[in-house]
Amino acid sequence: MKRLILVLTMLTVGISAYSQDKDSILTVFWNLENFFDYRDGGTSESDAEFSSAGSRHWTSKRFYEKCEMISKSMFWIGDRYGKLPDVIGLAEVENGWVLERLLSSTLLRKYEYGIVHRESQDRRGIDVALLFRKREFELVDYSFCVPSFNGVRMSTRDILHVKLRRLSDGSIYDFVVNHHPSKFGGAKESEGRRKAAMESLVSMCDSLSVVSMGMQSYKGIIAMGDFNDTPDGRQFKLLEGRLENACRGLFEAGEGTIRYEGKWDLIDMFWVSPAIFSDCGCKILKIPFLMTRDRKHPGEKPLRTYSGPRYIGGVSDHCPIVLNINE
Repeated sequence: MKRLILVLTMLTVGISAYSQDKDSILTVFWNLENFFDYRDGGTSESDAEFSSAGSRHWTSKRFYEKCEMISKSMFWIGDRYGKLPDVIGLAEVENGWVLERLLSSTLLRKYEYGIVHRESQDRRGIDVALLFRKREFELVDYSFCVPSFNGVRMSTRDILHVKLRRLSDGSIYDFVVNHHPSKFGGAKESEGRRKAAMESLVSMCDSLSVVSMGMQSYKGIIAMGDFNDTPDGRQFKLLEGRLENACRGLFEAGEGTIRYEGKWDLIDMFWVSPAIFSDCGCKILKIPFLMTRDRKHPGEKPLRTYSGPRYIGGVSDHCPIVLNINE
């Protein structure tokens, strides 16, 4: 049985500029690209590569450098929005241990983030997770869904649902974190797997809508994630009439969260209930110290942890994306 990790770590709280309550709700999603545990002994396909004895020489020093870069990024966001993120959705994390270390080894330890995570059946050993500030929200419920394809559960990431109650006014939100199957093996050949994951998301959202019907304190659904496809993908039609793409304007403007062959693609997104859509804004964060010159094409691209086999000390090939809900 896979181990469920639900960590509500109590951490020492410091007095800072970010401790002030704000009316807005700030949510960040970020695919951390191979945020692996450096310890040896894992059983996933990636452990032979990402460990201290592996081919990438993924050492404790490099691991904690990545933790510091992630933490630094959150404070960069805090400087621009006047508060640290209330909720953080993550993809490509190996286990609960890396999240615990992220929150205990960096300055984030002062801000009381809780963790919701479970180890999935993914072949690469990567999962989704959600962090939330316990000064702003309390955990009400959580669940996990494993997408199926042709009647068989896929060896992929779970879809994570977390229901949170806002402490300031009692309002309730459903956060859903996704990391849908990639286009590995061909876009057309893998399309059915992404559609199956989207069908699972739709089923989950429909169930949440039924449960919340008539609940006055209920605000809606915030679905986020790496969908491994742009908003014009056919599977997104399944969300029509249910959720709105909060990143639609970014896509129409040609912006994106990943850069391939000199072109930006928007595959990391927020989809929200119509009631939330009218009061929110979405932005892709091109954090200066996490961008580097694209040597093959004009412009910049995200600074990854590795360039091929070479360690270069960045975080991810994805830019983080932020949703700001103004109540």
